[in-house]
This record gives sequence, C-alpha cells and structure tokens, in this order.
Amino acid sequence: MLLGNTSTIQAQDKKADPTGTWSWSTPGRNGGEARKSTLKLKADGSKLTGKLSSPGRQNQTAETDIQNGKIKGDEISFDVTREFNGNKVTTKYTGKVSGDSIKGKAETERDGNSRSRDWEAKRESDKKA
Repeated sequence: MLLGNTSTIQAQDKKADPTGTWSWSTPGRNGGEARKSTLKLKADGSKLTGKLSSPGRQNQTAETDIQNGKIKGDEISFDVTREFNGNKVTTKYTGKVSGDSIKGKAETERDGNSRSRDWEAKRESDKKA
C-alpha cells in the first residue's frame, strides 16, 4: 500500500513536457485563408526556449525567438515581440500543456488597448529527414 502512494505522488510531481513542435491556425482577415503558426519549444528545467514561425506579409514566414519562457508544472508562459512598420508589439502567451495539446490565452497591448484571444496548439509528430 505504501508503494502505491509513492507512485501517485511521483506522478503528480512530474512536469508536462512541452518540448517539440506545435501548430495552430488563426482565421485570416476579412474571411481570408487561415494562417498557420508553428512553435518549436525546448524545456530545460523551469526555462522554456524556442521560436515562433508565423505568416508575414506577402506570404513570407516570420520566425521570432520567444522571450521570458517559463514552465511550472503543466503551465507555460512566454512572450513574442514582433516589429510592424517600425512599432514593436509584444504578445504574452500563457497556456496549459495536456498531452499533445496546449490551450491558453494570447494577450497583446497596442495603442493602449489590450486584446486577448484563445489559442490552442497541437503537437506535431516528429518528422524524420
């Protein structure tokens, strides 16, 4: 009986592993084609690093390093700062890792207005080269 309790405690202490490639789509502007974003994450203890690739202007993909990445249990957070027309815009992502999905919020402040939207990413299977 004591052995069973120890296993349960160890399972509860185990962190979710966000390491891998994740993707999600957001609706295009004015009913346009959906835009796919890809996030590559690597967890190292409580630190989270990675890159976000998302569609930019004229079908160019923009790749941006994440900043302030953290993982605590099954919760992750990181910031992505992009530049548009000489203005820097930071989006703060938070999410909860559950198996092969991450669900959370993305918050952006622009011109003094804060916007929040839901995001849900799915883990992509490893692609062998």
